[in-house]
Formats: sequence, structure tokens, C-alpha cells
Amino acid sequence: MGTEEWARHWRYDRLPDTELLRARYIRHTFPQHAHDGYVLAAVTGGVEEIGLPQGVERAGAGAVVMINPEVAHTARAGVPEGWAYATLYTSSRTVAAIAAETTAIRGTAGFTEPVVHDPEAARLITEVHRAAEQGNALAADTLLRIAVTRLLRRNGAALPARTVRTAGACKAARAREILLERMTEPPTLEVLAAELGTSPFSLLRAFRERYGMPPHAWLTSARVRRARRLLEEGAPPAEAAVAVGFTDQPHLGRHFRRIVGVPPGAYQRERARTYKTGREGRA
Repeated sequence: MGTEEWARHWRYDRLPDTELLRARYIRHTFPQHAHDGYVLAAVTGGVEEIGLPQGVERAGAGAVVMINPEVAHTARAGVPEGWAYATLYTSSRTVAAIAAETTAIRGTAGFTEPVVHDPEAARLITEVHRAAEQGNALAADTLLRIAVTRLLRRNGAALPARTVRTAGACKAARAREILLERMTEPPTLEVLAAELGTSPFSLLRAFRERYGMPPHAWLTSARVRRARRLLEEGAPPAEAAVAVGFTDQPHLGRHFRRIVGVPPGAYQRERARTYKTGREGRA
């Protein structure tokens, strides 16, 4: 597999609502974070170790990792030589549309197993990347739909509704809203708990149970998500950093690369290149 880390995180503008990451990591570790869409990753070499609420999973070559929206997880190398993979970050809207058309799943579709050994599905995911890199929109879109359909039919089901029932869950949900509202100047855990009429440890426990991670880790993930949107809109990294509550550009850079897998500058350059290519292709 080589001895160096590399990564490309980009968007093919003719494959809407989907982002692509192809990478090889050795020392890089992803901290606890979550995505607002689905993660479908085909491991092509080495071993990836994924930390999930139910425990640690290992995925080797030929495996597909499937993570549902808002599920907290970590990732790191499971062997000294690291792991290589091709990942699709697919929106909830896209998966819902495919599920409605090709499966009998009713409700919000999701995946019941986080890791399966499915070399054919892994091949389809890598072929989506290859088609996108070649500018073949028809093939990329077709292969994406075939891959998602296969994975849903073999490993899909309706996700349980996440209804807020308990007082603790309600307080956790309100704490999340407050952190979003005060992203640049968040309260301490003690102050946040006092505002909600509970104790710091009770709030911490409730927040972990609902969102899979403590409030500070969730806030870092949320800041990076918002910074991504600002970078996509053309904001300079230093400006995006301050706008979401990081101290400066290096502070953003550290957390951004750990969670997204590439530095902010590389992420923004790929978005600019994708946009320029798309404009030229439509001229």
C-alpha cells in the first residue's frame, strides 16, 4: 500500500448530495464525531478500526463500513500499515429516495450492521469514485444507486424513531440547541446545567446517552461542520475559524483535519476546483 499518508476529499458537482473521500491513513486518527448523512466506506487495503456506541469494529479489504446519520464514531488504523478506503458521504435525502424506489423499507431507512464483508459492494463504491474522477456522470450516478440499493436490501431496515421522552433527553436536546446558539462563546458545563435546572454530571450523562459523546466533543464536531459550509461559500480559513468559535486558523486546522481527514485549505481548493470544472463543463 505504500508508506505515506494521502487523502482527497471532494465533491463531483454532477453527483448531487454526495461527497467523496479517498485516502490512505497510517497515523491519522478520527476523534469522536458524527455526520448528518450516511457514511459508506469500502476498505481497499489494511484494516480500519471503528469505535461505535456498541463497541469496536474492524474492517479489512473487501469490507464496507456503514454508519447512519448522527451516530458518534471514531476511526483509526487497526494494523501498523494503516488502511486505505474509498468513502461516500451520501445525504439522507438521497438514501431515502433510493430506499423508497427499490426497497420495502418504510420510515427512515438505515443500516443494521456497521461492517459487512461484501467485496461486490466495495467494488461498486470504488467504481463510483473512478467514474466521478473520469467525469462520467451517468456511470457515477448509476453505480451509486446500485451500491446503495444492494446495501439496503441486504443490511437495511427502518431506523427507530428518536422520540424525546425522558426529562434527561429533553435537557440534552435543549443543551444542544444552546451550544448551537452560542457556538462562539459556549457556557461551561456547570453554567449550562444550571440554566437547565440540573447537575453537571446528570447533564453529561444525558447528553452522552442521546448524542453518543460529551457536549465538548459534540460542539467541536458541530463547529467543524459549520466551518465546512463557510469554506464552501468562499470564506478564508482564518475568517471561518473565528466565525465558528475556534481561536485562530491553526486551531481550526488541527480539528478540521482530524475530523474531515484533510486540512481546511485542501478542502476549500477541491471545492473551488469542482465548481470551476462544473462551470466550464456547462459553458
